[in-house]
Amino acid sequence: MADAALVLTGSPSLAPLLARGALLSPFKRPAPDAEFPRTRLVLPALRVDLARLAAYERVCGFPTGDDALPPTYPHVLGFPLAMRLMSGRDFPLPLLGLVHTSITITRHRAMPATGAYELTVHVEGLAPHRRGTEATVVTEVREGGDVVWESRSTYLARHRTRRPAGPPREEVRKPLPAVAEWRLAEDVGRRYAAASGDRNPIHLHPLTARLFGFPRAIAHGMWTVARCLAAHGTPDSCHVRARFRAPVLLPGTVTYAAQDGRFELRGREDRLHLTGGLYST
Repeated sequence: MADAALVLTGSPSLAPLLARGALLSPFKRPAPDAEFPRTRLVLPALRVDLARLAAYERVCGFPTGDDALPPTYPHVLGFPLAMRLMSGRDFPLPLLGLVHTSITITRHRAMPATGAYELTVHVEGLAPHRRGTEATVVTEVREGGDVVWESRSTYLARHRTRRPAGPPREEVRKPLPAVAEWRLAEDVGRRYAAASGDRNPIHLHPLTARLFGFPRAIAHGMWTVARCLAAHGTPDSCHVRARFRAPVLLPGTVTYAAQDGRFELRGREDRLHLTGGLYST
């Protein structure tokens, strides 16, 4: 639980935070029992940039012009605060190589794009993972004192553990029925980066992606979730769970599949990139 609140006067700029996190990464010593920042960052009286919102809606496939925020957009608003925490000296996991592994989102009611909101972000804790250490970051959005949107994201730092990393135990399910095939352009990562502010080099160009071990640029995980929810449709009050399974290379072709609230993205030979579920609340 966060101990103290730090009230910000504006949203932090992501580029310096990425640079700071990259510079500090070699000095981090990740472990499940490490100390982590207990501060809760607060951004009051937040208003949405409608032009940036429209760009986000276009790249993700949401209808533009509606006076309502897409269910994934508050993550974009909270990401700079999360990055401020995760790029700091007191965050024990290295920012370089940190993998967004899952997100759960609960939207309690429709959120007008023209509304004023209070945004809070804190690190909930660390936990052991079969491949390293996982951090949970909590984001909450309030309107008039009420929580209207909240999420929990997990981020994995891979490192040696005392236990061998065997395959995860998961329920074997048949592939969901295919709904659509999407051909993804090479510039999807750059377009999403411009709309979201997340300019991680693995998403921008093949050359910068190769520096981190990818043959080509990869799509943002949160873009894949947003694109699926845009195709699926979401009620005003809903709960979303999504787990990122494998990167989506750009350009590329993926299959969007859905049934009974569940959805997934598959690649060649039915390789799973994303699995998730959408539930009314």
